[in-house]
Parts: sequence; C-alpha cells; structure tokens
Amino acid sequence: MTTLYHFEDFKVGQRFGFGGYEVTKDEIVAFAQEFDPQPHHLYEEAGRHSILGGLAASGWHVCAMSMRMFADQFANQTASRGGVGVEECRWMKPVRPGDVLHIEMEVEEIRILKSMPDAGIVKLRWNIFNQREQVASLTLLPIVNKRGT
Repeated sequence: MTTLYHFEDFKVGQRFGFGGYEVTKDEIVAFAQEFDPQPHHLYEEAGRHSILGGLAASGWHVCAMSMRMFADQFANQTASRGGVGVEECRWMKPVRPGDVLHIEMEVEEIRILKSMPDAGIVKLRWNIFNQREQVASLTLLPIVNKRGT
C-alpha cells in the first residue's frame, strides 16, 4: 500500500514540486473546441492577431492540465476528502504547443474544520511554470483527513 499524506503531515511553508506535462497543439485545439471555442485557442492565425501573439491554451485548459499533474503525482497519495474550492486563479503568460509544465507547490495555511474535527483544510499555492517562466498560479483549499480517520 502507498503511504498517504495526512493532515498532520503538512506544515506551513512546506514545498513540493512535480510535473513534466508536455502540451500539444492537438490537445489545445481539442480542449478549445469542446470547452472554450474562442478563435485564439482554435487557430494559429487568430492567435497571432490576439494579445496572446500565437496559438495558446485556454486558461481553463492550463487549470485542467495542472489538476492532472496534481492528481497523478500528489493528490492520489493524500488522504483527501475533496476540497472546498479555489481562492485565486491567475493566468500570467500564454501556454503554447511544446511547453512542458510543472508545478511548484507551497503549503500556505493549515486549519482544522469545526464541522469536521477529523479533517482540516490545507491551503495550497500552485505556481505553474513552463520551461522558461511562470505561466499561472492557483490557490486551492483541499480537505485532508487526520491520521486514523
């Protein structure tokens, strides 16, 4: 059995890193066709004439790719009960075909839930980078079980 992170295992200031998600043009276009069909996410020419300066992933697609990395490489090794939401989401730079994304994550706050004394909120800040620079950030509020629950 895989060792799980529990609420007690998290400390404010603790850092984790994971990722290695390669973005493809086909994936950018497919996501846009399904969920965010704006021209700058669908067509290279439209992207060149937008503030993005070329074909770029939807910000929502960046969130989805980041969630995939988080689930595969971290959350599924956590005694998670889900979450209560995202406090902040920022898209800073375009994510383009060929970019390889990774996340640097920091624990910003931990607190017990009065309504669930056997679990707590672990406030996590994701800083999302491609191979050159930061492209996005999110602040998440997952609920994590205490050990023994």
